[in-house]
Formats: sequence, structure tokens, C-alpha cells
Amino acid sequence: MTSTLDAPLYTTAARHLVCRGCGAQFPLAPQHACFECFGPLEVGYDPAALRLVTRAQIEAGPANIWRYAGLLPVGQDPATRVSLNPGLTPLVRAAALGAELGFTAPLWVKDDSANPTHSFKDRVVSVALTAAKGFGFTRFACASTGNLANSVAAHSARAGVPSMVFIPADLEPGKILTTAVYDGDVVAIDGSYDDVNRLCSELTETDEFEHTAFVNVNVRPFYAEGSKTLGYEVAEQLGWRIPAQVVIPMASGELLTKVDKAFSELVEVGLVEAPAGGWKVFGAQSAGCNPIATALHAGTDTITPVKPTGIAKSLNIGDPAAGPYALDTVRRTGGWMDYADDDEIRAAIRQLARTTGVFAETAGGVTVAVLGKLVRSGRLDPAAETVVFNTGEGLKTLDAVADLVGPTYRVKPSLRAAREAGVLG
Repeated sequence: MTSTLDAPLYTTAARHLVCRGCGAQFPLAPQHACFECFGPLEVGYDPAALRLVTRAQIEAGPANIWRYAGLLPVGQDPATRVSLNPGLTPLVRAAALGAELGFTAPLWVKDDSANPTHSFKDRVVSVALTAAKGFGFTRFACASTGNLANSVAAHSARAGVPSMVFIPADLEPGKILTTAVYDGDVVAIDGSYDDVNRLCSELTETDEFEHTAFVNVNVRPFYAEGSKTLGYEVAEQLGWRIPAQVVIPMASGELLTKVDKAFSELVEVGLVEAPAGGWKVFGAQSAGCNPIATALHAGTDTITPVKPTGIAKSLNIGDPAAGPYALDTVRRTGGWMDYADDDEIRAAIRQLARTTGVFAETAGGVTVAVLGKLVRSGRLDPAAETVVFNTGEGLKTLDAVADLVGPTYRVKPSLRAAREAGVLG
């Protein structure tokens, strides 16, 4: 029996792909680059169709990203979805963390480690693979720094579709294991993520991979739209309002741009009102891979690729595809970017865990460390409501803190031994 919540509420409001560079339009298809200027494509919508979506419809929808189906390019019919049903992850009030950093306004952590494969990548993969299924692809793939591989492998297993994911060979062991367990093909490449991504782009042009959907290559415009659901959720969870400030980790830079796009769309279609003075978007990078933040600090539009180093491997994209658009977003909103080194990342992971009970992977450590820097430098206002994004689970990057934490006491199993060791105070 089909419930009213399972029945399609919408037809897609997506109308075309549009070039972010020259504005050229193309049909909705598995295409990621503009044929006119080779710029990146994104999904364009009919504003009138988007304005048909109401708060009541969203709130009556499923407890996952598909409650926003009317604002997404695919998945309006539940039968078409390839999904683990991610989303509606906790928005945690971080009062103790805020107090330590000098906040007088509310500070929140959007904790996307609660998704099915424990990262925000479940959002983008659900949307991308739903599009891929509609286009008739028969195998799913990706280039990944870890979390994306986890998600593609898991979604493929759920859907009964073969998968092949490509990763750097030096990835954290936890992320390799949590991908390989789904029994798809895992291809480890002796090189950086940028090498992996380049190979995957080449593979999409071969006959052997004609029927393979690479979520972050040939269906990338749809993949990127899944990130918007983080922005939608934050606004809904705050009572249909947009926070004054957000701090977002950056690898390619796309997540940052899409959260901003989500806020803009919500305002444009009348679901929320913009906060007085708008909102500011801040970006966070690892010092071992900080080409976007470096460009901002230098006052240039030119992003110089780097060879990534450091423990925040999920952010290690040395040649970030959406970097120029992340720069535009931060400058337009009046935000800023900064970066944190490995010691600062480790300290921030522990600070977040101690003050909020959230154990973040290294990317979350980057974000919290940069949050502190932004407050201390005066770039971010602690008197304005702020949301920081934790995009993954700390259990995936245990090596980052393994040498820093452990048992406080080790005693024999007797009251006397416990007393002598100081357990009783």
C-alpha cells in the first residue's frame, strides 16, 4: 500500500544545465563541461515551479533529503531513487564550545556524521545516482578521497548495481576498509587525488566505461545539487531562518558554494527571509592543502595548484575545481577563509569532542580550528549566530588522535588498587 508521503508530490523544476562561466544552456543530460567555453555546468531551475514548494509540504515529507524533492533536479518519484535516505542530521547547540571561544550568540554544529555512511557524501551520491539511474547507466563509480568511495559503494550495494571506485593508495585504512566491505571493485592509485580524478575523467571517454556513471565527473551537476540539502536543513532546523554566519570545510570548494546557493534559493522562492545584513560564508582548509585560502589571502583570482600533505586527507584536493566560485561566494558575502595545521586540527578534534560530544574526522577538526582563528582575528563576529559544519565521522580517521588519547588509569581489579591509583579521588 502506498502512503500519501510515498506518492510523488512534484514534477522536477529543473529545466536545463547552465554554464557557470558563459551562461550557455544545455539539456538535462550526463554532461559536466560547457561545449562553448569548457566551464563547469550546474542545474538551472524554473523559479515559478520552485515557488510552488511550501513549508507545509516539506515538513510533511520523509525524514531525509527527499523532503526537499521539489527543490532538487531528480527523485520526485520515490520509485526512481537510488538512496540510503540520508539527511535530517543533528543540529547540535554547541554552548560549551561557544563559551570557550567567546561567543555571546548561539553556536551550532551541523553534524553530518550521522548519515548512513557517516559523511555528507551520502547526500550528493543519492542525488547523483538517482540521476544516473534515470540516464540508464549500469555501473556506478567515483574518484574519491575516501568518504565518497564509502557512499558510492554502499549505495551501489543497496541498489544491486556494480560499482568501481578509485582512490589514492595512501588513504586512511579505515576508509579503505569501509569501502571494500560492500564488495564492489576498489582501485587504489599510486598518486594523489588529483591524479585519480584525472584518470577517471579519461576513463569516461573510453568505450569500456560508456555505461558507467562517475558521480563527480559525468553526472557532476546533479551530484553537486545534493549538497544544497545541508543548507535547506539548517534553515528548517533553525525554524525557517538563515544563520548570520556559516563555516564550511573546503576540498573542491563546491560544498561551500552550494550551501550558499541553498540559502539564496530559499529566499528567492519565499520559504525564508534573509537575515538583516545577509549571511556571511567562511571557508576552512588544511595548511597542507590550502590553495583557495592562499589565493584569497593574496588578493588574487588565480588558484595555484598544490601537492597536498597533512592529515586532513578528505580535503586534499590540490587543484580544486570549484575554487574560483568559492572565492566569489566568500567575497560576495563578506566572509573569509583560513587554514589550520595538523597540530591545530588534532587539538580542535579533541576540543569539539570534549565540549559537544561530537567526534569529528580531520575535516571537522579543520573547521573548528579555523572557527577559533576567525574569532581571534576579528573576521567572524561571536555576537552573531553561527553554524559550523562537521562533514564526517571521527572513527574513520582514528590515527589522527591515536597517540594523544587513551586510558586515564590502568589498575588491577580491586578496590585497593583503584584507590592507590587515584580513581577514588
